[in-house]
Amino acid sequence: MIPEPSDPIMISALEHYSYCPRQCALIHVEQTFHENLYTMRGRDVHENVDAESSHEIAGVRYERALPIWCCRLKLVGKADLVEFHGDVPYPVEYKSGRHRAGHHEALQLLAQAVCLEEMLNINVEKGALYWHGSRERKEIVFTDAMRAHLEEVVAATHEMIANCHLPPPVNDKRCKDCSLKESCLPHVVGEKGRSRKAARDLFVLNPP
Repeated sequence: MIPEPSDPIMISALEHYSYCPRQCALIHVEQTFHENLYTMRGRDVHENVDAESSHEIAGVRYERALPIWCCRLKLVGKADLVEFHGDVPYPVEYKSGRHRAGHHEALQLLAQAVCLEEMLNINVEKGALYWHGSRERKEIVFTDAMRAHLEEVVAATHEMIANCHLPPPVNDKRCKDCSLKESCLPHVVGEKGRSRKAARDLFVLNPP
């Protein structure tokens, strides 16, 4: 359940939370952000879709950088691209790099769809992820299980931000390419683990 009172959160925070709650807290609670190769690639990709525009081709209307919101879940943000096939919106989320499984990205895409559903009072059954690096587009069909998971992530993200909670570092494969590694200090977790092991080994008594 979303804490009351609670300010709206950015839709992008949901992808951050899904990938790593600590990363989400560093960005949206601590206001910490650093550039690396991957964030610069992402910024370059979004420069093409961050300017608001509207045009129509072959009966399909294309809205770029469309402001969206959901009062029920207290979400705000911008959709990179929304295609309108007749009256039915079809959100398209742009990502840098090459095609991936897209689990975390799909959650963000679904959040956009939920916003559009509330704003336009229409059901949005699917959308697409587009990877700029490999020029691939993957359609995502929104299932009931995905929608239930979204509700859980939204509630957890709201609670973490409202309580200004910073989860501990994870120190796993997610940390390798994270731009916040120097602020997060995940290696501290590994050092503590090594210290505990060394202490245990130091006081192990060899049997006679």
